[in-house]
Parts: sequence; C-alpha cells; structure tokens
Amino acid sequence: MEFNLALLNEQIQSESVFLDKIKKELHKVLIGQEKMLERLLIGLLSEGHILLEGVPGLAKTLAVKSLAQAINTTFHRIQFTPDLLPSDLIGTLIYNQKNSAFDVRKGPIFANIILADEINRSPAKVQAALLEAMQEKQVSIGDTTYPLEEPFLVLATQNPIEQEGTYPLPEAQVDRFMLKVKVDYPSQDEEMKMLNLLTANLLPEAVSAVVEPAHILNARKVVRSIYVDEKIHKYVTDMVFATRYPERFGLESLKDLIDVGASPRASLNLVRAAKAHAFLRHRGYVTPEDIREIGMDVLRHRILLSFEAEAEDISVEDVIQKVFDTIPVP
Repeated sequence: MEFNLALLNEQIQSESVFLDKIKKELHKVLIGQEKMLERLLIGLLSEGHILLEGVPGLAKTLAVKSLAQAINTTFHRIQFTPDLLPSDLIGTLIYNQKNSAFDVRKGPIFANIILADEINRSPAKVQAALLEAMQEKQVSIGDTTYPLEEPFLVLATQNPIEQEGTYPLPEAQVDRFMLKVKVDYPSQDEEMKMLNLLTANLLPEAVSAVVEPAHILNARKVVRSIYVDEKIHKYVTDMVFATRYPERFGLESLKDLIDVGASPRASLNLVRAAKAHAFLRHRGYVTPEDIREIGMDVLRHRILLSFEAEAEDISVEDVIQKVFDTIPVP
C-alpha cells in the first residue's frame, strides 16, 4: 500500500465532522427515516442523483428541502405534471423589444439541489431535458450551452401506486440515478412521537444553514481518495456479472428470471456509493459491508426481470438478495 492508511483515517475523521452538524439540523424537522437521510448524504458526497420511491406522506419532499436549507445553497422544487414543457424546466429565450434581441430567462433547473417531484408525471421531452442536465451538468438554451453550478444534485420522487397519468421513465434515464431508494413507513414508535408533538402543539424548529457548498466540494475530493482494495473490486464485479451471467456463479435458478443484467455503471456506482458510505462511518477504506449495505439501492433499478419472474411473483430485491447470499465475501 503506497499511502498511510492511519493518516487517511485521521483525515477522514476531521473532514467528516460537518456531517454530524447536517444530521442534527435535519433531525429538528424529521423523525425517523434514517436510511433515507443517509442515502441523500451519500448522493451529495458522491455526485450521484437519487430516485426516491414511496407513497405520499413519508416526508420525502421535507427531507430534500431541509437538506438544502442545512447546506446554505440554492434549492428549487419542480412539480412535474403532464402539461410541463422543457422550457418550464430549463428556461427559454425572451424577445426584448428595447434592444431588438433575445434575452435568456433561465429556468428552475439552475440551482444546486433540484427536487423533481413526481418525475414520472412528465412527458418524454421534459425527461430528455432533465437527462442532459443530470448527465452533462449543462443546459442548452437556443444556441448556447450553460454549465450548471456545482454542487448539482437531482433528487426525484415517484409514487409507486398511482399509474394513471404517468409516463414510465426511460431505462437510459433511470440508469442515470445512482440510487433508487424505497422509502418505507415510519415505525409505530416514531409515528407516536409525531402525534405527541402535534398534541403538545410544538412547532418544529427552523433548519439553519450550517455548511457551505465549499465544504461539500472539498468532502467530495476526500471521498474519492478513500482506499478500495483489489479484493473489493473483484467482489463488486462478481456481483454485477452474476446478474448478467448467473450460471457462471452457481446461480442457474436466476438465468430465466433476468432479462437484462446490471450495466457497467452499476459497478462504478457501487464503488462510489460505498466510498461515501465509508466516509459517513468516518472510515478511510471500503469494506464488503459497505458494498452490501448500499448494493440494493444501486442495483434494484438496473436489473430487468423476465415475464417468468413476474409470473412467479419474484421481485428484483429477491434476485439481488440471492446474489448477495451466493457471492463469497472477501
């Protein structure tokens, strides 16, 4: 090993202190949903967009808005609807009669953190405009291309139970999301705590800005330096290749259940997300537990199941868990 791991751990301990400040602020308005909050921070640290899926009322919008408030950065919430136009998202050219020229009016995509609420309610042209912003971190208006200011993060939500008036996201766009997080109901104790606060007529405290964008950009550099052993790389590629060629890994039972395996972007995002997960744990190296902890959210939207799997009521989570249970841990 060419570097001092103890020194790197010490640096990580120092650089990751600001995360505790962010969590403290978010807990002023949020009860529970620890997994969702952690995934939002992972996306922020590893430059990965996140798709949040869950029924209404699970504090998805509140969590994203509160995160932006805690970071002292620009935030725009865009409500996606079937009549939304690309210009409503990225902006347009407005004719100025005074100087007989077209002026640029930038749209809400020009912010550091974007909440794309109910993203699957927008038509294909709008999703294509968002795709360029997500992948290229730039927007084209007329003949000019405008770079988006860093940090830039798209956090999208979709409702899994309502299908009327929705447009399924193209596979190319879904693959651009680093994580697809399924947001669950709070526990009974957490919901009781919410009711007690409501009964006591206690208003939640306001979230204060405790971190500057420069802290996030610096933390991203540190996250990239986190050590990943060659055995971890082998573990990751074994997992991903097992979704493409299951018979090579003793998973013959999955061969007829998977139509399309995970893309190479899955391998890259598994490592990037695992580095951010290690950073959250104030650690300078990635372990197999980091990969397994984040693996479900990285893989679930990158594997397409066959009709046979649907007929047998087998979910993509079942398939991924089978891979986890079979691939040897280094």
